[in-house]
Amino acid sequence: MDVILGIDTSNYRTSLCLVDTEGKIVAEEKQLLSVEAGERGLQQSEALFQHVKRLPTLARKMAVEGQRLAAVAVSRSPRPVAGSYMPVFLAGEMAAEMLAHFTQIPLYYTSHQEGHIAAGECTTDTPLVADEFLAVHLSGGTSELLACKRTADGYEIECIGETNDLHAGQLIDRVGVALGLPFPAGPYLEQLAAKTDEHPETEAFSVPSSVSGYSFSFSGPEAALMRAVKQEVSPPLIARAAEKCIAATLEKVLRRAAENGFPRDMLIVGGVSANRYIKERLVKRLVHPAVKARLYFADPAYAGDNAFGVARIGLARWKREKADRGFYL
Repeated sequence: MDVILGIDTSNYRTSLCLVDTEGKIVAEEKQLLSVEAGERGLQQSEALFQHVKRLPTLARKMAVEGQRLAAVAVSRSPRPVAGSYMPVFLAGEMAAEMLAHFTQIPLYYTSHQEGHIAAGECTTDTPLVADEFLAVHLSGGTSELLACKRTADGYEIECIGETNDLHAGQLIDRVGVALGLPFPAGPYLEQLAAKTDEHPETEAFSVPSSVSGYSFSFSGPEAALMRAVKQEVSPPLIARAAEKCIAATLEKVLRRAAENGFPRDMLIVGGVSANRYIKERLVKRLVHPAVKARLYFADPAYAGDNAFGVARIGLARWKREKADRGFYL
């Protein structure tokens, strides 16, 4: 059986994924990078070192019996734009290039962001059939509003709005660590915020969102949330306020984009998109007769960093090249 290997080595996770010619996952392994308690991330050198150590370990865990590696795809940059670069992606790129050279199989390059979009498209509850759509990429390293168009090699992407300072994931991680939560803090902060649902009588606390056009800022909300931590405001209220700020920010930006003629098909990807409260609030506010947006969310298991989308992009390119040579699968 022919399979395609996807490799992604991001700031947060080492990921490998094998898909068959139908795009179904045959085997996958992914592991978060280790961050010491109290720290808010890793230096690139340390993250790169961890990837180099973990890639062969994860590979050995994947079953390959009866499979023939037909191609390999790898994310080698954060975004598909000139000058986009992070050292962590060198680990995956090096492994992919050596593997492709010694086995004489095709090698396909893509970006971490395109991998997120592809994984999102492949795991939504409802198929996203539009060839042009908006995507929101929310993570610890990216917070962007993207105008996307499908192409033969992946996506044509134009960034039409982004954060002016902190990323959404950074806001959650910084507030979470300040509250004593592990890093990355997303799932733990969500659990903490959910405690406010158990006590609806608790006095509400919120911080304002900051939006200008399609761009936004999270430094002001971070400062307000950090003051609340020092003032010993209830941790669940602080956690919910962080979620509510991100949701309100996205609502304003996406509503404005829809009103100004951008596609109303909107795909939300990245680790922050797995947050249940943010998802439910956006659906309530935007899937509404006044806005008529169609929202699509990546499966929570593939909202964060993963190699599934990278493998699917590699599969699409491999199939196209086979078809160009007269081979049809």
